[in-house]
Amino acid sequence: MNASPAAAAELRRLHDDPRLLQVVNVWDVASARTVAALPETHALATASHAIAATFGYPDGERIPVDLMLDMVGRIAAAVDVPVSADLEAGYGDPGETIRRAVGLGVAGANLEDELRPLAESVAAVEAAVAAAEAEGVPFALNARTDAWLRGHDRPRDVWMADAIERGRAYLDAGATCVFVPGDFGEDVVAELVDGLGERRLSVIGLPSIPPPARLEELGVARISYGPYPQRLALGSLQDAAAYLYRGGVLPSGIRPLT
Repeated sequence: MNASPAAAAELRRLHDDPRLLQVVNVWDVASARTVAALPETHALATASHAIAATFGYPDGERIPVDLMLDMVGRIAAAVDVPVSADLEAGYGDPGETIRRAVGLGVAGANLEDELRPLAESVAAVEAAVAAAEAEGVPFALNARTDAWLRGHDRPRDVWMADAIERGRAYLDAGATCVFVPGDFGEDVVAELVDGLGERRLSVIGLPSIPPPARLEELGVARISYGPYPQRLALGSLQDAAAYLYRGGVLPSGIRPLT
């Protein structure tokens, strides 16, 4: 089931829209359907870390690519909103991985650079974009740079310049927006938007990141939440189990979400 060009075009539009695109990350069909049922959900994103954890693998492309793609395909088939898949660094072949994801119904993806040499990272973005175009899908590529995540021990002006240089290069190579994950404040967000352009920056919702309404005012395109929704769910499960072990009972009114 190839990704619908209409769904992919809608995901691209949501990134370009003046309203901030909020995507809550999911990791299986049950979590995807639960979030997709909310009227505020316009798109979903998968979390590679959370999917890997579901199957007992650590993050960092340790999960077999076939297993990752099977899950993101199941998620895309289970919901009626566009799905953006976190495909890490492309599992050794970004173009082929994106081609296969499109064939499974995925409308967009994250692709991270791991701070590899810029030319190598640009080539990966170009391969991903070309693969989607060959499938006839206006794919929404969220090109991630780890300039902060792996390099924020450098002076701020150094890692910032690196993030902007890489981000502009990825946009020139056809990326829809640039994902700069990091726990930083409004001043950094504003500088990144200034360097990349309005509606071109994607961030992750960490404690120092401004709230969604302020991000929208600053011109950010998208916010996602990585593995944290899964950790919230698992934290609630662990708390419930501890309560039951202490002699508690299940409450009434449990929603039949599965």
